[in-house]
Amino acid sequence: MKIIYNDGKVLDCKKEEELHIIRHTAAHIMAQAIKRLYPQADFAFGPATEKGFYYDVDLGEVKLTDDDLIKIENEMKKIVKENLPIKPFILNRDDAIKLMRERKEKYKEEHISEIDENAPLSFYQQGDYIDMCVGPHLTYTKALKAFKITQQSGAYWKGDKNNKMLTRINGIAFAAQEELDAHLKLLEEAEKRDHRKIGKEMELFMMADEGPGFPFFLPNGTALKNSLISYWRDIHYRDGYVEISTPLIMNRKLWETSGHWDHYKNNMYSTVIDEEIYCIKPMNCPGGVMVYKSQPHSYRDLPLRAGELGIVHRHELKGALHGLFRVRCFTQDDAHIFMRKDQITEEIVGVVNLINEVYSKFGFKYSVELSTRPEDSMGSDEDWESATNGLKMALEELKLPYTINEGDGAFYGPKIDFHLEDSLGRTWQCGTIQLDFQMPINFNLDFVNEKGEKERPIMIHRVCFGSIERFIGILTEHFAGKFPLWLAPMQTKVLLVSEKSLDYGNKVYKALKDAGLRVQIDTRNEKIGYMIREAQMVDRVPYIVIIGAKEVESQTVSVRNRDTNETTSYTLNEFIDKLIEENKNRI
Repeated sequence: MKIIYNDGKVLDCKKEEELHIIRHTAAHIMAQAIKRLYPQADFAFGPATEKGFYYDVDLGEVKLTDDDLIKIENEMKKIVKENLPIKPFILNRDDAIKLMRERKEKYKEEHISEIDENAPLSFYQQGDYIDMCVGPHLTYTKALKAFKITQQSGAYWKGDKNNKMLTRINGIAFAAQEELDAHLKLLEEAEKRDHRKIGKEMELFMMADEGPGFPFFLPNGTALKNSLISYWRDIHYRDGYVEISTPLIMNRKLWETSGHWDHYKNNMYSTVIDEEIYCIKPMNCPGGVMVYKSQPHSYRDLPLRAGELGIVHRHELKGALHGLFRVRCFTQDDAHIFMRKDQITEEIVGVVNLINEVYSKFGFKYSVELSTRPEDSMGSDEDWESATNGLKMALEELKLPYTINEGDGAFYGPKIDFHLEDSLGRTWQCGTIQLDFQMPINFNLDFVNEKGEKERPIMIHRVCFGSIERFIGILTEHFAGKFPLWLAPMQTKVLLVSEKSLDYGNKVYKALKDAGLRVQIDTRNEKIGYMIREAQMVDRVPYIVIIGAKEVESQTVSVRNRDTNETTSYTLNEFIDKLIEENKNRI
């Protein structure tokens, strides 16, 4: 379990534990319901999760429909009403294997055979259903008050694509019906905000069978992406960063030196050039290191803050791909900071302040997580302790509450992760700060200190957006496509009441375009009401300019505000000045 610190105090995790027990019990009740309806069902794993619960099950040739899911949920309700006691018992491994074999549970039998033969195994029974589980659970089925089955999908046994594909049935459960109703309402709103749906409506991006996991950005999406990148460049230049660009493909030897080949090669794409293996970069950091190493450095040069908007490629299973949230190619807004040991705290504080500024710009609240050394890591205990303490000191100086996430650091160093909370209360891991003592050692980096001696620099890896593509997906759902003016792909749209307004409409359109604004003019022979609804609901344009006979005569523009639905009259120059000011200040 995560331990949450707030100014050094451990926070209460009781509710989280109770929810885990409720959902764990729901998974067992769902499995019992499935077994009643499908006696041939053979169960794999069925855990509680942060978002609900699921069970992976082999149903043979049966393919479930939405109606079948409703039947399973109704059977769960019957089991709840039966108020069956849920009782634990212990077996040794041999007896456990015998029991699972008798019940024709081959997946659980296989799992038990891989467990230490001396370890006692716990089981839970409710009525005629028995499941191997460490618990804990509710004591009676009637204690499960609010639940719903949400969907089904496919999942490989043990997550291995070489194993059989099982049916994964997902559900959610809460302590009270009111909480479940609120969650269902949230899911309904989230479906409306799905970035894949909005992305198609607004023509932001597309996916193609010719490149699964490789997004194509359309003109509107590219305008949005470029606006984000322009903002990124402005704040980084202000804070003393230089921008670099490193090759997309580099020799395998580089990745062996960095440690990525040993720790990450299964997620890397490679090719052969001049009879040698070259890797398409999954990370920007080795390239940043090569830039640092290209010339000698003095202690006066440090800290050196080098930012890079680098395209990286990482192999993801096809079944895991999801819009812009999980892709195989994305732009990472990296920066690598090379510094002296005495600059660690100051630099981390500076990065945190920058990330805080970025997230505040978009209206995100966030929480902070400190991830410590994983099992598969490189480096000495002393370096890891020093690096972890450096991150803790910075967080304490900032008085930031944080969570300890044991063993989830990068293989080369501990890290601070930033989890955004969007307008629906959902969390997303985006920004990260990783303190690295190892890569400077692997690449033999140095600088000349004030004594004229060579010294090893410390390295920070950090991102603000994380993946720009994923961040665009998050922003799309956060704003429901109603981006602020400075981000909006189409900032204003000129609509004509009739063809008689065409000449003046073209004049307005040209003036807005000449002012550097992203503008379109709609000259179709459609009813003005239809065009307004389309511009507001589909294109989600912040300001809609309506040109009719009155505007032509007065040489003004009537402007409909997307967010307030109010229509205001401006002179053309007043309106242009208003938009330029909002754009400049990124309001």
